[in-house]
Amino acid sequence: MSSASLSSLPKAQLYIDTNRVISPISPLLFSGFAEHLGRCIYEGIYDPDSPNIDENCFRTDVVAALRDLNFRAIRYPGGNFLSGYRWEDGVGPREQRPRRRDLAWQSIESNQFGTNEFIDFCKTINAAPMLGVNLGTGTIQDAANLVEYCNSPKGSHYADLRAAHGYADPHTVKYWCLGNEMDGPWQIGHLDATTYAAKALEAAKMMRWHDPSVALILCGSSSSWMPTYPEWDRVALEACWDQVDYHSLHYYATNADDDTASFLALSAQFESFVDTLAGVLRYVKAKRRSKHDVYLSWDEWNVWYRARTPDATKGNWTEAPHLLEETYNLEDALVAAQWMNVFLRKSDVLKIACLAQIVNVIAPILTTRDAILKQSIYYPFALFSKLATGIALDVKVKTPLYSTAKFGDMPLLDVSASYDAEKNTNSVFIVNRSQTDNVTLDLFWQDHGPQRVNAVYQVSGTDPKAANSFEEPYKVVSASVPVPNVQDKSATLNLPPLSFTAVDVRLA
Repeated sequence: MSSASLSSLPKAQLYIDTNRVISPISPLLFSGFAEHLGRCIYEGIYDPDSPNIDENCFRTDVVAALRDLNFRAIRYPGGNFLSGYRWEDGVGPREQRPRRRDLAWQSIESNQFGTNEFIDFCKTINAAPMLGVNLGTGTIQDAANLVEYCNSPKGSHYADLRAAHGYADPHTVKYWCLGNEMDGPWQIGHLDATTYAAKALEAAKMMRWHDPSVALILCGSSSSWMPTYPEWDRVALEACWDQVDYHSLHYYATNADDDTASFLALSAQFESFVDTLAGVLRYVKAKRRSKHDVYLSWDEWNVWYRARTPDATKGNWTEAPHLLEETYNLEDALVAAQWMNVFLRKSDVLKIACLAQIVNVIAPILTTRDAILKQSIYYPFALFSKLATGIALDVKVKTPLYSTAKFGDMPLLDVSASYDAEKNTNSVFIVNRSQTDNVTLDLFWQDHGPQRVNAVYQVSGTDPKAANSFEEPYKVVSASVPVPNVQDKSATLNLPPLSFTAVDVRLA
C-alpha cells in the first residue's frame, strides 16, 4: 500500500500505561459450559462409537482442541437440564443407570455419563469442575448430598458410596451453581425471586456445612430483557449475600434483524448489563453493611439465534438429537472477541465467564463420528485464553465513530489490553467494526516501551457471513501477520475491515 493511500485511511490512537490498572484478570474468565443437551455430551465429549476415543471413551480429537482453548473451568450438567436432573442417576455401574425423559429438551437421557465421568473429563482437559445443584425439582437435601458425595472423606454414606464407585479420594469440587435460570418461566420448577432466595439460602447453608471451602454462585437474571431484571437480582442477593461468592448473569447475542452494524456494537449492551448488576452488588453490600464481597459470574454467553426453531430445540424423545447446532460466521467471531474485551474491561467485578457451550451445542467445535470442525468463534477465544494474563489495563483509545441503528454513534474500534509483570508482556486486543475501511492505529506506550512485538494475529475477512464448514474448514481462522517496527515507544498497525487483531508485545 502506498504512503498516499495509507494517509487516506481512518486513523486512531491507542495509549498504553501499565500503571493504569483495572484489576487482576481472573483465569476463570476463560471457562466453558457443558450441558446434557443435544450432542454436547454424547457424540461430543463421550462417544464409544467413534474411532477417536481414549480408555474413558472421551473423543481424543475433541480433547486436543479443548486443551488448545485452555478452559480453566467447566460448568456442568446444565442449563435447563439441571432443573430436572437426579444426580444419583448418573453414578454407579453404567448397566444399572436408568434411562429418563429429559423434559427440558424433550430427549432421552441414558445417564451413561455422569458426575464421576465429568470429573475425569475435567482432569483430562486440565479444567476445574463447576457443578450445578438442582433447585427446580431437587431439594436442599439433594444438593447437600451431592456435596457430601463429591467432597467428603470416606466415613459417611455418600462419601462411602463414591468410594464404592471407584473414587476413594474426594473430588474437592470448589465451584457450585445454586440452580439455573430460576427466574425463567421456561425453567422446570421455576420460582419467584423470594421463594428461590429462601431455597437457595438453605441449600447454601447445608452445602457449606459439608464443606466450608466451597464457592457458591447464586442465580441472577437470565437476560437483561427479563421483566424481573434487575429486581430479581436485588431480592436474591439481599437474602443470600453472606452465603454466596458469585452472582450469575446469562446473555445470548442475536443478529436476527440482519443489522451487522448494530450487531458489531453489542459490546454496549454487554457493558450495560454488567454495569447494572455491579450497581446492584454495591447497593446490597451497602444496605447489609457487609464487608463480604460478591462478584459476577457470566456463566452462559455466546451468539445464539439461528438454531431456535422447534426442530432445533426439541429432541422428539430421542438420544443425542442434533439440537442448537449453530453455524458461526465472521461477524459472530467479532462479537465474541468484543465480549472478551468487555470481560477485561470489567474484570474488577467479573471473575467467571463460561462460553456456552463447548462441543456441538452453540459451540466452537462441531463433530462428525470421525472428524471435528473448529468454528469461527474458536479462534478469538483461543487467542484471549493464551494472551490475556496478569492484569487488565485501562487504555485510552481515540477512534473515529460510525453510525448504528440501535446504539447511535459507536467507536469504530473496540479495544482491551493486559499486562503480565511476571512475563513482562503486554497484549492488546482490537476489533475493527468497519465493514469497509482499513484503520491505521498508532500505539503509544507511555511508561516503558516494548522491546519488540513478538507476534500479531488476525481473524478477518471481507464477508461478515463467511463461515467454516467440513468442506471448507479454513475460511475464518486466525493468521499471523507481519509485526510492526517499534520506534520511540510507538508502533503502527493496519487493521483491515471486519477484523480482530491480537498483539503480543515483549516490554523492555
